[in-house]
Parts: sequence; structure tokens; C-alpha cells
Amino acid sequence: MSISRRSVLKASALFALVPLAPKLLSANEASMSEHADKMGKVMSKASEMKYVTSLVENGEVVTGAHWGILKATIKHGKIVSSNGLNTSKEKIKNPLQTVVADQVYAKSRIKHPMVRKSYLKDPHNSKPELRGKDEWVRVSYKKAIELIANAVKETREKKGPQAIFAGSYGWKSSGNMHNCVVLLQRYMSMGGGFTGITADYSTGAAQVMLPHVVGTLEVYNQQTVFPVVMENSKVIVIWGANPMVTLRIAYSVTEGSGLEFFNNLKKSDKKIILIDPIKSDTVQFLMDRKNSQWIAPIPNTDVAMMLGIMHTMYTTGKYDKKFLDNYTTGFDKFLDYMLGKTDGVVKDTKWASSICGVDEATMKDLAKTMFENRTMIMAGWGMQRAQHGEQPHWMLVTLASMIGQIGLPGGGFGFSYHYANGGNPTAKAAVIGGMNVGKATSGGAAWLQKASSVNIPVSKIADCLANPGKVIDANGGKVKYPDIDLIYWVGGNTIGHHQNINNYLKVWQKPSHIIVHDAFWTASTRHADIVMPTTTSYERDDISMSGDYSNLNIVPMKALVKRQYEAKDDYEIFSDLAEKAGFYKEYTEGKTPREWIEQFYNTALKSGKPQGISMPDFKTFWDKNMPITFEVPEEDKTYVRYSDFRDDPILNSLGTPSGKIEIYSEVVAKMNYDDCRGYPSWFEPVEWLGMKNKPAEFHLLSPHPELRLHSQLANTSLRDKYAVSDREPIWIHEEDAKAKGIKNGDIVRVFNARGEVLAGAVVGKHVRKGVLKLSEGAWYNPDSKGLCKNGCANVLTLDISTSKLANGNCPNTALVNIEKYKGKVEKVDIFEEPKNMRDFRI
Repeated sequence: MSISRRSVLKASALFALVPLAPKLLSANEASMSEHADKMGKVMSKASEMKYVTSLVENGEVVTGAHWGILKATIKHGKIVSSNGLNTSKEKIKNPLQTVVADQVYAKSRIKHPMVRKSYLKDPHNSKPELRGKDEWVRVSYKKAIELIANAVKETREKKGPQAIFAGSYGWKSSGNMHNCVVLLQRYMSMGGGFTGITADYSTGAAQVMLPHVVGTLEVYNQQTVFPVVMENSKVIVIWGANPMVTLRIAYSVTEGSGLEFFNNLKKSDKKIILIDPIKSDTVQFLMDRKNSQWIAPIPNTDVAMMLGIMHTMYTTGKYDKKFLDNYTTGFDKFLDYMLGKTDGVVKDTKWASSICGVDEATMKDLAKTMFENRTMIMAGWGMQRAQHGEQPHWMLVTLASMIGQIGLPGGGFGFSYHYANGGNPTAKAAVIGGMNVGKATSGGAAWLQKASSVNIPVSKIADCLANPGKVIDANGGKVKYPDIDLIYWVGGNTIGHHQNINNYLKVWQKPSHIIVHDAFWTASTRHADIVMPTTTSYERDDISMSGDYSNLNIVPMKALVKRQYEAKDDYEIFSDLAEKAGFYKEYTEGKTPREWIEQFYNTALKSGKPQGISMPDFKTFWDKNMPITFEVPEEDKTYVRYSDFRDDPILNSLGTPSGKIEIYSEVVAKMNYDDCRGYPSWFEPVEWLGMKNKPAEFHLLSPHPELRLHSQLANTSLRDKYAVSDREPIWIHEEDAKAKGIKNGDIVRVFNARGEVLAGAVVGKHVRKGVLKLSEGAWYNPDSKGLCKNGCANVLTLDISTSKLANGNCPNTALVNIEKYKGKVEKVDIFEEPKNMRDFRI
């Protein structure tokens, strides 16, 4: 797993405040056979635990989710409504908070353990080519556990732990107890190991690149705080970010401060510059005021645009030479590139304009405006999810270095203002810990004692499945792909999430076993061998912090209703699998989820006392069912990122080899990659609108959706608000639509060599000409010929690496064609149960 800031935040798992000290099995304790006997006597040892202590039949219950601290109304044991806690007329509403009931009672709920027919008949000759097509058979929970346990045991014994891929990736539930990814990896780690992942899809390029530049991940660091920005910044540049949408969520539980900041920013007299090929919700929100400017460059050309701005700064003398000399290294080598001394190409505004499509006057004005005013550049992550995605953020840091305001109040750059309320001051809090991945037990052969250290870049799973044994470059080192024969996926919808789905489905047939836990019949569950129905976060007790950076609250996540159908918590499932494998005691430490939650709380309570943090005892906290809110120290309200470094760059040096901002990185240069030099550079993408022989006509961008969290909430009534002709909406410029004979509301076919989808046309001026917007996260729903009826963007995207350095993913580098659809329109049926299911139990 990645050791990024985000991993610490989202995987409370790896670096939890509550360390595990599992007592290893001794020779005199229960043997494997004794464990097996116990499993024969009871269906599930874990089921003996009391999972939910109490439920409210009628009343209001407070809980939490990615989209906020929630208050749900319960009548006769059913959820009838939900909203954010402490909502008011003054606050911006978050529509994602209103559909709790839709999730719990969705038609797409997985009701029972299900096994693919051919797999159930013979797991060793299961016809994997039938995944997604085969009949489903309902089995007992006991049978499903036996099948999973046998598959894991057999794979380890025959092919070793590296043959098991448990690098599940996705936005699992917010709770610290029921972190299904950690629970899976805890089971796999204790059992002997697995193949895991490095990095993530969100910031795959930037989080590998930026440590070479500024010594930290940066994309998951606290920003110069909102109050400082409001007081000191004169110009705000929002570059490739859509915070009015992405701040509706957080990896833990959002506390909503970011939306309020941008609402206040709208009311201010600051100049706001919005750079995005899409007229996003944020652009529309902030353009409805004086002193706002929208600039729409050609997609994937931000680096060229920045170079044009910086060339103007240099030639006009409007740049901070003193800052460059004192706080950065390597500007001279970059300057030779920018002035054309290394390649004969001068990167001036004329050159930049021919690439990015922004006129020279605009770039020259930006250079003057940003240098002459206290400027904060708030950049998003979308432009690094493209080929050569390492370059935009590196180039932006270089631009900010030329402006010279890094470390000053309200100046510099920030890469997390659009994510998880980066910028809300950090509270003086007692932080809740969570589950840990654990240690290998002694219940097996000697090679089981050490968990596998094999990891692959998360975005390379398809390449790994297709090419076992292949060696790739990665950040100056080498990675050898293992031969994966078992995939265990929890907490995410990988088919739909990964790029070039049609290719992914081909390599998805290679492993012998695919096991998925989920609450819903997504594309990933439909293409598995064994499916385990799990609870939603509203059917189990849990606990979380609110505020990924601020740690503003401890939130009780109380179960709202009983577990639906045969759904079980991941903890119960993995506890029973641990029982089968002989380390149940170590896995559970004898604790129910409620006891784990109480332990997490009490550890935080204990750690808070020396700091003077007042918290009630656990019972009082739990019974009151309200969040604890911590105070923010005055000094934290004035936090300025890099101020210490600016004050004393020697004493407070950065984590780079030079201790400074590395505009030129000797480390990167020595890697000698042809797709990432030692300084930030413009590289032509493999697919973009400026290429000579385009494979398709339009550039497709697939940003974060407005009314979902990736693919989460796609099966709720929110879909009624955005679906067009019952399809995912696709934005097209009105002139492009006219040329193609497309009208608003038409069903259109979007296609390229990788695949084809249907979508509903939204015609207007919300995108640059030549650009289409089809949000990621639509559930993949193919017809018999492979046409996705529901508009899943990843059918069309490229599955290539950003570069040899980071191996990030490139969904925003893709060209497509579009036309009005004239074929038979089939019903979108992905939000219902599969039709090919046997309704009797085996």
C-alpha cells in the first residue's frame, strides 16, 4: 500500500493510533483441525458476536458518511429521510446527503451469497470467459465461506502469496472500524501475504513527482488556511479544479467548510481566474459576479500555457529572481529549455498559443496580474490524470516560484483546496484510530510468517494480469509483475473505475478465482466468481473523524436499521475466514465491532487528557449520539504553508536532496527516462486535438460527477436529476452539436477504437469547442455486442502510463467521435438484479 498522506488519512489502517499486539497461537492452542470442527458445529463463530447494540424504531439518529454528518429520520424501523446535521438556509445544500434510504433499499442490493454456476460446478474448470454472462446460483453463507477459504489456501500453497491480489482500491465507507480494504489486507497479511498496490488513481502522477520537487506528496497536505487566504489574497486562480462539486465529499466525513469558503469567496471583491476547458459548476457559480474570468485552454496543454506565462514574466522582468536564487535550485537549466537553447524552440506566448488555444494577450495579462498581486493558485488533479501528468504540477510549482510568493500569507500554490476541505484550520483534537493490517500468524508453514512485499502501481493491474513476469520502470527502480491467480476485491467498483474496460475484461478472465464483497450488483460483482453481500455503512455501528485535515469532529456512525437480507459486515466475513485458516483469535482479538469502536475512542480519550482535551466517557458519547467538536487554536487559524521554509530555508529545509524547491532534479535526470526529463517540460500527448493525424475528432474529458461520488450513489434518485433520456449526460458545444445534427436530449453514440457508449446530449456553451464532457463513474452496462447503454466513460479511455516515472493513469487523454444514435435503444438495467439468477439455495 502507498505510504502517502492520503493513505495515512484513508488507511487509518496502516498507521492507526491503536497498535495491535496479537498473541500468536501456541502449539498447545487450537489446531487447524479443531478450528475446522468448530466451523462444522456452527455456521459462523463470528455470528455469535452482537454486531449492533441497539436500533431506534422511531426517531432521529446521527451518523456519518463521505458526504457529511447526517441526521436520519426513522419510522417503524425504516429510513424515511436524511439530511445534513446543522443545516441552515445560509449554508450551501449538499444533495448527496438526502439519499440514505435509496442506498439501503436499492433494487440493486445483493441479497444473498451468490456463486457463478460454472465456478460452483468446478472451481478448477470454471470457464472464466463466462464471467459477466454465466448464471448465478444462490448458496448458503457457510458454502460461500468454504469456497473462498479453499481458493485462498489452494492459491497460496500452489503459487505463493504473490499470486493473490488484495490491493483493493476504492472509496470504501468512512468508518474506521469497518474499513473493508484494511480488513481484507489484515486477513491476507495474517494468513501469509499478498500482492498490494502503490499510489492511487486520484493523484497517481503528482504524488510520485512532487516529492522530487518539494519533498512531500503535497496533494494530501494541509493548505494555507482559508482565513489567511480571505484576508490576504488579491487574486485567486482556480486551475483545473471543481471544488463546488468535489468538496461535497471527503475520504473520512466532510465537515463542509470548503463549500462555505468558496461561497464567501464569491461574495468578496477578489479577482477570480478560472482555467478549465469545461464550464464546470464552480465556473458557473463564480462567474455570476464581477471580477471573474473564465479561460478554456485545449485539454492536456496546461504545461504549454504555463510556459507562455513564465516566458512573459522572464522577458518583462516581472519575476522574483531573489526567490529563485534563495529557495530553488536548477532554474538556470529550466531557463535554457524555456528560451529554446536546448531544443531550438522558444516557449513564448506565440508558441504556447498555437498549442493551448489561449490568445497571447490573455497569457501576458495573466503574467502581469499574478506577479503584481498577492496570488494563490489553487490547482486540481484532473490535469495530472493525463499522459505526462507529472509535468503540470511540477510546472505550476515553477510558475509559483517565479511569482515568488510561496510562504507568504495568501500567496503561492495549493493542490488540495478542492479536496476534503484542505484549508480548514486544524483543530486540537484527540484523533480516532482504526484497524491495522496485523501480522502473519504461526498457523502454517514457515513461508507464511512474512507478508508478501510485492506491490504494483495501482493503475497497472490490467497490464500485470496480461503480462506476468514483465519488468517495468517505476520512479527510478524496477517492478516485476507477479502471476496473479486470485483477485479479492472489496470497497470499490474496479470495472468501471479502470480505463479501457473492454481490454480490462479480457485480462479479467485470466485469474482462476475472483471474489468480490459489495452491497450492490455493480459491474465488478457481475464479473466475479463469488459474491458476498455486505452491509451499507447505515446498517452497522462505526466511528470516524470529520475533516481529513481539520480533525474537527469525532462522529458516531450509528446503525440506522437492521442488516438487510443476508448482508454481513466485512469484519464478520473475514473473521470466519480467519477461523477457517486458524487465526480467528488473532484476527478478532476476541472483540466485537462495538468493542473495537470503544477501544479506539478510549485510546483517543486517553491521548487527549495530557493535552487538556475534554471528552466524555464512551457510553456518554455513544448514548448522546452527537459529534464531539474540537476547538481550533488561534495559531492554527494563521497557518501559512511553507512560511517556515521561507523564514529559514536552511533550518527548515525541504525533503529534497538540495533542501530547496527543485526546478531541476538531478535524481530524476539520472533516471534517463525519455518521457520525463530533469526539469518540467512540454510533451505532446499520444492523443490530443493538436495532433496531425487524429484517430478521432473530439477530446473527451471525464471529470468527477456532480451528483455522485465516483460510482457511488449512481443507483439513487439523484440520477433522476441528471440523466438525459435515461443515460449519462454528455456535454457538447452548441456549434459542434449543430454540425453533427445533434439536439438537446438526443441519445448519442460516443465511440473510438476502444469501444462505444450511449449518452444523452446536453447542448450549450459549457465546454470549449471540440471538447466533450462525460463524467466518470457511470455504471458499466453493456448490451450483447459490448455497447455500454449507460455511458460509462472508461469504455473509451486510454489505459497507458503517465510516464515511466510515476505510472499514473491517463483517463483525460482520449479522443472520441460522436453521432446521433439511430439504432435500437435498449433499457438501462444495471440498477436491477441480474436476470440470470437461480432462486434456490445450495
